[in-house]
Amino acid sequence: MQDVAVIEDPAAAEVSLDPIRARLLAELSEPGSATMLAAKVGLPRQKVNYHLKTLEAHGLVEMIEERRKGNVNERIMRATAASYVISPTALASVAPDPDRSPDQLSASWLLAVAARLVRDVGALITGAAQARKRVATFAIDGEVRFASAADRAAFTQELSGAVTALVSKYHDASAEKGRDHRIIVAVHPSMKETR
Repeated sequence: MQDVAVIEDPAAAEVSLDPIRARLLAELSEPGSATMLAAKVGLPRQKVNYHLKTLEAHGLVEMIEERRKGNVNERIMRATAASYVISPTALASVAPDPDRSPDQLSASWLLAVAARLVRDVGALITGAAQARKRVATFAIDGEVRFASAADRAAFTQELSGAVTALVSKYHDASAEKGRDHRIIVAVHPSMKETR
């Protein structure tokens, strides 16, 4: 089971967003059969089996074992990942594009950049999984509390200067075997966690 799977196919995205199927995916973080799941989610086994076959057809669940139980074969299923992210690729014709709204101070631009990040890293994860390799990435996630809007503006200016200096120091356009990497630095108000 993968830790995170990226859903790029529009049909798979639609299947995963169905409330019953999303619940089954959550329940299948631990292996189970249609009979076991039916008891947990309060649906007839036949209906659960129908949804499992749909999820399996889109690669969201997989059979890990088949057991003989009385007169029937019981299929033990498991989600293919612990969690899923839907890539903007699934809605390619309406996916956000940072180039359409290049105002770096707008929330829309930040969201478009984040969508591109999900799309790109999702494709890298998919390709790396097929090649049985890891993707070299790095991220920093933290919080800072500003006393004023002026402090926030000074921070972003200083951060921009530091990142620009680092890029100037390490970027080598002439490196024949070099590989381009994307850098994203974002500052936005924190959301309060709801439980």
